Amino acid sequence: MHAIEKILARAAGKATVATGEIINCKVDLAGINDLYLQTIRSFREMGGKKVNDPRKLVVFLDHYAPASTITQADNQKQFREFCWDQGIDLLMDVDTGVCHQVLADNGLVYPGMVLVVTDSHTTTHGAFGAFGTGVGATDLAIIMMTGQLWFRVPEVIRINLEGRLPKGVFAKDVILKVIGSLGADYGVYRAVEFTGPVLKEFGISERMALCNMTTEMGAKTAYIQPDEITMAFLKGKTKQDYEIFATDPGYEYAAEHSLDVSDLMPQVAAPHSVDNVFDITAYAGRPVDQAFLGTCTGGRVEDLAVAAGILKGRRVNPRTRFLVVPASKGVFLEAMDKGYIQALLEAGATFVTPGCAACLGTHQGMLASGETCITASSRNFPGRMGHTKAEIFVGSPAAVAAAALEGKIVNPADYLE
Repeated sequence: MHAIEKILARAAGKATVATGEIINCKVDLAGINDLYLQTIRSFREMGGKKVNDPRKLVVFLDHYAPASTITQADNQKQFREFCWDQGIDLLMDVDTGVCHQVLADNGLVYPGMVLVVTDSHTTTHGAFGAFGTGVGATDLAIIMMTGQLWFRVPEVIRINLEGRLPKGVFAKDVILKVIGSLGADYGVYRAVEFTGPVLKEFGISERMALCNMTTEMGAKTAYIQPDEITMAFLKGKTKQDYEIFATDPGYEYAAEHSLDVSDLMPQVAAPHSVDNVFDITAYAGRPVDQAFLGTCTGGRVEDLAVAAGILKGRRVNPRTRFLVVPASKGVFLEAMDKGYIQALLEAGATFVTPGCAACLGTHQGMLASGETCITASSRNFPGRMGHTKAEIFVGSPAAVAAAALEGKIVNPADYLE
């Protein structure tokens, strides 16, 4: 079996499982964000009185952090009251950050676990050797009722990353290249595993970016085999007992792909699809009205460090807005301690409360008709960050910071020491 199949087999109480099999699994941790008040409604409509295990539920008020409308405020009020009534201690309020980073910060994610959140980018947690996946309100309500959910055991695709990363190329560029090559629907209800020597060049932050973006090719989950980098991150963070599963020798993948990154240039996904990917030089010189750095895909300490390195002692272009959204309060505090926040503020960045912010498309940095944005977040669909006639380019944190400096899309490699 593949490691993912072993995780699912453990959760299902079975010795073995096979691709395509439908199984009922115990869920180690389930999360609800403030987009999904319907989860509570569905729970009550199904006759729910008390959740199955409040210790295995976490509520994130991250998409509307803080609330921008009366409706959002009321939704969050109902979530808070539900947590207090049900004894759910893991309430991550509007001061905490975006769900995926908060889980990592608090040691709530670990190898071998089954993690289900009402957020499609829960694939992020494959970076820790977990089975992480997103579901809708009704499925999450079932977990609240029973502690379990059904899954179909997914096919597993292997993507082997070879070579050495060139200057200016980051995990975001690698995954954009993969998505551009394979297509936005290639991974539908499949698991994507990353392997190869390039992973040794990626810390946890970069691995999280890789796994996060598999959602943009339709993946059910993502996976990186835990190693010394994983263990170094987890040490002192998680108090959970966990198992590290290894894939059996000779396991046959549904498909295998290799990418040699040695000659890879910084990439950009052009409007209006994440698989519409080009070398960034194809759009060099394109003016940008807004540069957006942050959220669950590009708002970690390492991302802020790259941006600070580019902008320290310089100024954001006067015709460009540079919005920075730390992924969590923990990230914000660490970046403050290291001087990145001050450097970015002095350069002209505007900071937004840790959370989803403009990535969600409802507040804190909306785009007007005809405006262009380059973002380190995950999506560039029409209307994703505001007006449907705005244009969004997806790139690395370095590409975003360099564009903020110049007021136009540029090759970030030229701005990195």
